[in-house]
Amino acid sequence: MMKPIVELKHLSKNIKGKEIVKDLNIELFPGQITGFLGPNGAGKTTTIRLMTGLMKPTGGEVLIDGISLAKDFEKAISKVGVIVENPEMYKFMSGYKNLLHFARMHDNVTKERIGEVVSLVGLENRIHEKVSTYSLGMRQRLGLAQALLHHPKFLILDEPTNGLDPAGIREFREHLRTIAQKEQVSIFVSSHLLAEIELICDRIAVIKSGQLIEIREMTTEQQPIYYLEAGPDSEQLLTTQNYVFEKFGNGYLVSIDRDAVPKLISKLSSEGIDIFAIQPHHQSLEDQFLEITGGGQIVKASAK
Repeated sequence: MMKPIVELKHLSKNIKGKEIVKDLNIELFPGQITGFLGPNGAGKTTTIRLMTGLMKPTGGEVLIDGISLAKDFEKAISKVGVIVENPEMYKFMSGYKNLLHFARMHDNVTKERIGEVVSLVGLENRIHEKVSTYSLGMRQRLGLAQALLHHPKFLILDEPTNGLDPAGIREFREHLRTIAQKEQVSIFVSSHLLAEIELICDRIAVIKSGQLIEIREMTTEQQPIYYLEAGPDSEQLLTTQNYVFEKFGNGYLVSIDRDAVPKLISKLSSEGIDIFAIQPHHQSLEDQFLEITGGGQIVKASAK
């Protein structure tokens, strides 16, 4: 069984008598990108602060590569890279000189390693130009390179695509996938943009009121669902023929394999039931999120 890089064990945080994070248990694995979702005020930011040592937990612990963050902070945090929204860089210096500067803050970061991370984030052609000439997307990728310099095993990204245009978001997404696979880093992404989380992540962890309510794999291997809109007798036919379905808008969501769709159409037609629409229905991450949390404030975004 794969060993987790990060373990949150019974993690809790009380602030002024209010329990912000409640008995949180999460495991994060190498080469995997995990999305961290929750309504506003769910405790996401507090959890990230606890994971980076910016806050001390009231109870429980954070283990990074088996090392307790509380007991050996320096050793544990040395395995972590962090990007919070738009990272700040020295704009009067080149991208390369920025990386040289940050490399001095860590032990044993060679020029070869700098070259590796520059290649990973696709900045080879512009790395010797001043950061002031970079687009927001390029600065974001430079921040990603900086966070990877010291070979972290765990990378935390808090709202990493804020302000990026569609092309920049797509590029950033592709680089994250490459990094997870090539470097075997465990990546933890907190974001309000559900469409981006859906495209980036292998799985999602959802919290509400400080409690973990679900960890769900992002897989398409599930029973196909079709949206059916037909005449008023269609519900009775679906019931008597033992189809699994539910009311949805002006029609029904029917759990049915693609090969069985012609048979359903034939049955409806033979009963003289008008068919207005039948089409595949994909439950988006937004739908799943609202289903899991029972609603909550989250930003909608179309896929880029």
